[in-house]
Amino acid sequence: MAQRNWIAVASAEHARRGRDHRPIGFMQVGHGKHAPLKRLSAGDRIAYYSPATVFGGTDKLQSFVSIGIVQPGEPYEFDMGNGFVPWRRDVAYAAGHEAPIAPLIERLAFIENPRQWGYKFRFGMFDVSDDDIKLIAQAMKADLKTLSL
Repeated sequence: MAQRNWIAVASAEHARRGRDHRPIGFMQVGHGKHAPLKRLSAGDRIAYYSPATVFGGTDKLQSFVSIGIVQPGEPYEFDMGNGFVPWRRDVAYAAGHEAPIAPLIERLAFIENPRQWGYKFRFGMFDVSDDDIKLIAQAMKADLKTLSL
C-alpha cells in the first residue's frame, strides 16, 4: 500500500506531549478515539496542526508543531489517569521547528478557499497530498530524509 500523508489537529500542548515523549513519540486524535488511528498505516506521514497553545485556548497559535512517521503496530490504549484511557499510535517524529500556517495558506492544495482556510481542520484528521506534506516539512525545516521525502 502506498504511503499516505495526514494532518491531525490538536492543541500545541497535546501535540508537543506526543512529539517529546521518549523513547518513542505517540499520537492521539479526537480525544483518544480509536477509529481515526485505524486509518493509518506504518510508514504514513503525520503532521500536527495546532490552532491554539492549550485545549480550548483562544490564542490563535495556528501552527504546525510536529511531523513524523507512523510506526509499525496497532493502536493501543494508554491509561492517563482519572479514568481517561485514550487510544494511541507510535510515531517517530522528525527534528524540526514549529511553523505558522499563514505563509502556506495560498500554497496548500487541501485549502480550497483561502478566505475559509480553517474549514478542513474541523475534521480532526484528514489526508493530504505528497506536495502538501513536503511543503509543511520544508516550512518546519524538518529532516526530509527521516520523512522519506
